[in-house]
Amino acid sequence: MPATAGELARRLADNAEIVCRRYLSNGRREGHYWLVGDARNTPGRSLYVRLVASAEGRGAAGKWTDAQSGDHGDLLDLIALSCGHQRLRDTLQEARRFLSLPDIGPPQLQPRSHRPRAIAAKAPSAERARRLWDACQPFSSDPATVYLRARGLHSARALADLRYHPGCYYRPTGLDRAGTDRTLPALVAAVTDLAGSVSGVQRTWLARSGEGKAPVETPRRAMGMLLGNGIRFGQADAVMAVGEGIETTLSLREVLPEMSMIAALSSTHLAALLFPPALRRLYVSCDADAAGRRALERLTARGHEAGIEVVALHPCLDDFNSDLVRWGATKLKSALAGQLRAEDARRFLEPQVVTSGMTRT
Repeated sequence: MPATAGELARRLADNAEIVCRRYLSNGRREGHYWLVGDARNTPGRSLYVRLVASAEGRGAAGKWTDAQSGDHGDLLDLIALSCGHQRLRDTLQEARRFLSLPDIGPPQLQPRSHRPRAIAAKAPSAERARRLWDACQPFSSDPATVYLRARGLHSARALADLRYHPGCYYRPTGLDRAGTDRTLPALVAAVTDLAGSVSGVQRTWLARSGEGKAPVETPRRAMGMLLGNGIRFGQADAVMAVGEGIETTLSLREVLPEMSMIAALSSTHLAALLFPPALRRLYVSCDADAAGRRALERLTARGHEAGIEVVALHPCLDDFNSDLVRWGATKLKSALAGQLRAEDARRFLEPQVVTSGMTRT
């Protein structure tokens, strides 16, 4: 009899990255996930496929979610959408072809030499992330300090969840130039779960002078258990803020230093953020693109279900770091004053807020 749909799905999951490279070739691997725009192979980062089963039992290999549409499924569903199939039979035949399985015959009769080799298991990425974090060091007169100051982030050096690595390993991609350095200085941020345990890291590779990011194809990467977690600044509170990226979140913290914040790493992870139990109001720094808007919609819907008010914060330029660098902290504070709830403006902003001429563009 033909291999069952469940058996095919399991075999596909054993080779999840190979499946993604075949059917979602416009995406890329980041940590334990393959990121792409959608199931039809559109470039982007809204759909994420788990490549390796979670050691903590929280996710199975081959499961995927589209943060924009809310669609989810296994790799058979993904193949069906990618190929535009209308019938399950067509999807099962395509899966058998991909796995080099015969169309008929029990799966145990498949010649061993025809089976695709599963990806070799590595040490859990969360464990590797913790080892890297332990190898980092506090800031001193280093490229990370120069980089942060150039972005207007003067108070970031004092944050416990940011460190510096003088020679962080970088794996070049096929788009990097020949001879790309494999050890570069890096700003390293700890990704933590709701309990405060380090579950991952984000690395930002820097130019050796600290004047900008390193000249590599992907100067920022994250690894570890990322989904639902984030880079946390301050203790969980009833009122918090969250942003997609670390620099825009740190820019908010320059002018709202007493408000606890989370950098969620991307629009995909922003939509899936796990809410701290104490949270009652969440300010969301919105990126002005389709993925950012979808993430805000998803987060707002989830917040409503959990009894959490979600309030959007809009930058004047493309993000709050651009606002900070161009206009400075005083004008950024003024621009935020009208977007915060009155009680939060009184709590987190200084009593006197200077009126600015900032306008959204």
